[in-house]
Amino acid sequence: MTTVYDFSAKLLSGEEIPLSQFRGKALLIVNTASKCGFTPQYSGLEKLHKAYAARGFEVLGFPCNQFGGQEPGNAEEIGNFCSLTYDVTFPMFAKVDVNGGNAHPLFKFLKSAKPGTLGFEAIKWNFTKFLCGRDGTVVERFSPLTKPEELEKRIEALL
Repeated sequence: MTTVYDFSAKLLSGEEIPLSQFRGKALLIVNTASKCGFTPQYSGLEKLHKAYAARGFEVLGFPCNQFGGQEPGNAEEIGNFCSLTYDVTFPMFAKVDVNGGNAHPLFKFLKSAKPGTLGFEAIKWNFTKFLCGRDGTVVERFSPLTKPEELEKRIEALL
């Protein structure tokens, strides 16, 4: 059975890492953007990361420029923005496509494992969230409207 641990992705630094390095942790995988109305969710994501990291939880951020061109920056600009504006300490990955023919394989998997409303797989906007269990299976998908703090009980249940 395929899990999120079967994929790899590049960090903002350009280093390719296997997601298997997060094996045994609950994960919240989020497509992000620096110039979006939902961008302040970085604060909530960082709070979740800090609150639960010691118990085996990680937030993984994947910048995406497919929605309104809201992530135009390069890797250095994205990293600086996340660090300086929101003090992000969770792993941030290189910019990816989440929809279409060039969608990152991880996001193809996430979308097929947990389709969105009415069974549509396509991600509709930035800050769509996928919650994964410690075994790497996709447990739940959340729309951008779901605030990070609303996920605490679900995260607790996985830990």
